[in-house]
Amino acid sequence: MYTAPFTYQRASSLQEAIQMLQQNPDAKLLAGGHSLIPAMKLRLAQPSMLIDISKVAELKSIHLEGNTLVIGAAATYYEIASNDQVKQAAPILAEVIQHIGDPMVRHKGTLGGSLAHADPAADLPAAVLALEAKMKIQGPGGSRVVDAADFFQGMFTTAVGPGEILTEIHIPANAGKQAYEKFPHPASRYPVVGVAVVVGANGVRAALTGAGERAMRLPKLEQALAGKPLTAESIEAACQGIVSPQELMGDHLHSAEYRAHLVDVLAKKALMRLI
Repeated sequence: MYTAPFTYQRASSLQEAIQMLQQNPDAKLLAGGHSLIPAMKLRLAQPSMLIDISKVAELKSIHLEGNTLVIGAAATYYEIASNDQVKQAAPILAEVIQHIGDPMVRHKGTLGGSLAHADPAADLPAAVLALEAKMKIQGPGGSRVVDAADFFQGMFTTAVGPGEILTEIHIPANAGKQAYEKFPHPASRYPVVGVAVVVGANGVRAALTGAGERAMRLPKLEQALAGKPLTAESIEAACQGIVSPQELMGDHLHSAEYRAHLVDVLAKKALMRLI
């Protein structure tokens, strides 16, 4: 199907992109476009304008600021996964990216695009939640920083407001040992359930994607392992009934009860890798 008519503008700077959004409130930002363009072809999205931010240099940097890894929202999956600083500071991102799409998707898709889209079945939201990342958002009124735990607010809904742009993702560079496990849908490869875990100085941090209306932390698992050494026995005991089926979504292929069971299985598998 063809898209509805739209105009196209390429922003040369972040400030120009913000100004374009102010002047065209129903415009959509275009980075990788792997979610937006299919939605436009199905006429599920019909923006009057696309603002291309894929070449804005301010949004593509990957660098360290002290003990914080800063990733520009328009950095592509490939740029992130192949970056040595990312591999050292947040290796779970490189691991998760290998589960996403194919080489074409990974060379065009962007971290900020995935997070701002907030697809409940996306892989990356679980990783940034477990890493306790912070999101920098900028708009006409200036910039603000939002914890990842407060960023994902519902299905396809985030803390990014009208006229604002997600510009950077800030990740603690000493987060600890990290792992991601997922059970993929055999056709789409999206996670039926995906679990990210980080074990560091602050204990265990874990997050879930694919099973609910949004990515979410797993506080019951985190609390069960608080102050305990990570052993096969402690992991086995903690990975029992981590999430209630009532908190999850079911469909004609995978019930909420089945997804809840998968959370236990995948969390155990990820944690066992980190012993």
